[in-house]
Amino acid sequence: MAKQDYYATLGVDRKANADDLKKAYRKLAMQCHPDRNPGDKGAEHRFKELSEAYDVLKDEQKRAAYDRFGHAAFEGGAGSGFGGFGTGFASGFADIFDEMFGDFVQGGRRTSGVMQGADLRYNLQITLEEAFAGKKTSLRVPTAVPCDSCRGTGSAAGTAPTACATCHGQGRVRSQSGFFTVERTCPNCQGAGQIIRNPCRTCAGAGRVQREKALAVQIPAGVEDGTRIRLAGEGEAGLRGGPPGDLYIFIGVSPHRIFQREGANIHCRVPIPMTTAALGGTITIPTVEGGRAQLVIPAGTPTGHQLRIKSKGMTVLHSKSRGDMFVHAIVETPVSLTKRQQDLLREFERDGSQATHSPQSHGFFHKMKELWEDLKE
Repeated sequence: MAKQDYYATLGVDRKANADDLKKAYRKLAMQCHPDRNPGDKGAEHRFKELSEAYDVLKDEQKRAAYDRFGHAAFEGGAGSGFGGFGTGFASGFADIFDEMFGDFVQGGRRTSGVMQGADLRYNLQITLEEAFAGKKTSLRVPTAVPCDSCRGTGSAAGTAPTACATCHGQGRVRSQSGFFTVERTCPNCQGAGQIIRNPCRTCAGAGRVQREKALAVQIPAGVEDGTRIRLAGEGEAGLRGGPPGDLYIFIGVSPHRIFQREGANIHCRVPIPMTTAALGGTITIPTVEGGRAQLVIPAGTPTGHQLRIKSKGMTVLHSKSRGDMFVHAIVETPVSLTKRQQDLLREFERDGSQATHSPQSHGFFHKMKELWEDLKE
């Protein structure tokens, strides 16, 4: 007699979630539990059917198998555990496993008997000027390169590797463990998929040797501190002819003695004579590309005032545009004054319009006076 559909047994929809399954099972199991129906063989059989159905559907893996293969997935009965699954289902589940996790091998790289080389990291320090203009530079990277003697095969001249008899050249073997198919590295060839009968004397059968490799690298204009540049295939050579890894260059931009970078913009603090700040004028300042720019200082410029020069900042990565340059004014107080200069400043101090000359000072002392008057009341 054909078994009833597990979803129908529990009276739920095939899209029912875990909570719906649990509620349905508890409700029906309570009704036909043997303790509540002593001597009732029908209730006992019904209870077993409910338990069998719930045992399968509450488990995500069992449920997935049932949804795909139906009762054929449980040849020995669900109550018998994973050991009850037939070989037909096991091979089917192996297909599912391959679909879901087949590429999740060796860090996301499917080996198929070939061992890929490791990725490499190189830290490159450059100046702010080099980050602005870009730079073509040469690097010498210690790495593993294919062996010239055996051309990366690992076998001595005149010989060739043979396919591993254990894994048939795949580098991995599968074994059945009840419900699961377990895949692991071949113990005979250590995942290489090949056996070296006569190893190369230069590389000892590895197919690669350690050597320093020279590379020409173009650093693009506008790179920022922490930028990562990937050079595909410039990492370590793979074992015995395997594909190479990648080289990742991490850019570090050294602090500048004048400029501070903020994205595409740059900032600098520029000292300004007191007379220029008070009367206004023009000063010459350096730029990040190595040139000079004229900056107009408005009359009455205070310390900390920010002046912007458009398009004099950093190069924007992969763009022809530039950021802006922000100049922060630092008004200098004169020192070592001559007697005449001191007399002129004293005359300026005695001027009755001092409040107009120093608006910030006037505002501060005015607020202080108000504070003292409030304290007296």
